[in-house]
Amino acid sequence: MEHYFQPEIECASREQIIELQNERLVKQVRHVYDNVEYYRKKMDEKGVTPEDIKSIDDLHKLPFLTKDDLRDAYPYGLVAVPLSDCVRIQSTSGTTGRRVVAFYTQHDIDLWDECCARAIVAVGGTKEDVVHVSYGYGLFTGGPGLNGGSHKVGSLTLPMSSGNTDRQIQFMTDLGSTILCCTPSYAAYLGESINERGLKDQIKLKAGIFGAEAWTQEMRRDIEKSLGIKAYDIYGLTEISGPGVSFECSEQTGMHINEDHFIAEIIDPNTGEVLPEGEKGELVFTSITKEAFPLLRYRTRDICVLSRKKCSCGRTHVKMSKPMGRSDDMLIVKGVNVFPSQIETVLLNKGYAANYQIIVDRVNNSDTLEVQVEMTPEMFSDSVTEVAVKEKELVNALKAMLGIYAKVKLVAPKTIARSEGKAVRIIDNRHLY
Repeated sequence: MEHYFQPEIECASREQIIELQNERLVKQVRHVYDNVEYYRKKMDEKGVTPEDIKSIDDLHKLPFLTKDDLRDAYPYGLVAVPLSDCVRIQSTSGTTGRRVVAFYTQHDIDLWDECCARAIVAVGGTKEDVVHVSYGYGLFTGGPGLNGGSHKVGSLTLPMSSGNTDRQIQFMTDLGSTILCCTPSYAAYLGESINERGLKDQIKLKAGIFGAEAWTQEMRRDIEKSLGIKAYDIYGLTEISGPGVSFECSEQTGMHINEDHFIAEIIDPNTGEVLPEGEKGELVFTSITKEAFPLLRYRTRDICVLSRKKCSCGRTHVKMSKPMGRSDDMLIVKGVNVFPSQIETVLLNKGYAANYQIIVDRVNNSDTLEVQVEMTPEMFSDSVTEVAVKEKELVNALKAMLGIYAKVKLVAPKTIARSEGKAVRIIDNRHLY
């Protein structure tokens, strides 16, 4: 039987959702225009006023916001309330350029917690569960988001944060954790570690909520087998709030977007044109309930598809596919678009674990692509000939998938550094940007 945290919202009719979005969008545009000089200038430059926005049908008239805008307006340029009304900040990792800092009122945090609570209940969570949160805490949104959602549900919450795998497993066994929240790469590592210690029969996990990095259906199956659970996807980004913008339900055919808080569009990443439902393009979000840091038409750079196909779970909010890559950081190698998820699919289909690194370089003005892959203990061999045969098999499989040659280097088990946060999959030595 399906359970909902807020059934009157999660199962609302399409007409009710549109009515709510229209009302909140009009109010939000006025709030942003009146209180955010940076965005008011962007609207003025485009010749748009709040009076021009009467419903979601007018959303396309508004200018886009990008991560560059967030960096240019750092730190306070997009804050829409007095700082005295803000109670928290969260921040991105800052791996490229200046950090993005997002601000929250208490009301913003309450709504964020509700979104994450919906995700926990969707995977079967109740107040009887023990929610084991191994996302990072601090500035990273993963830990605080699922922690707050667990509290809303009333579950016993273990705020483990990332790292210290021995302690993670000890608490998991001693306290009977039933729902695991972390990155998929760390879930895979935990599964590997639990099985190595022979402790799988002492683990009571039933479900996992995994996000913050790309992962494939093949990796999902590996994690489910390793931990003996059902693995669910969750999506979010600091700029919009954090995890809980969308989440998977029992059907597991996409993630329901919390449409009472976020309006989603799919655009052509090159032209900015809004695309019809079902077409693949760049995901754009508008926050319609955020007070402190409300972003209108924020370009996520994530490539996906939206679908309003009726869902067997009973939820009526639109579903987004798992991101299929990014419009900005996808690899272009020898003129070909390469997504790490494509490479991961090949490796997992060939029986390799999801422990790999992609190394891109430019030699004599020509791109090179190397994939370093960790062998499993069962396939590890000291025989140079056997390794060479396995490498050639992967080279051919990757060529069939990508359309270009990729050098493959098989390395010994445990060679590639394990991640307790986001896995570092790509090393691009070309420094093109």
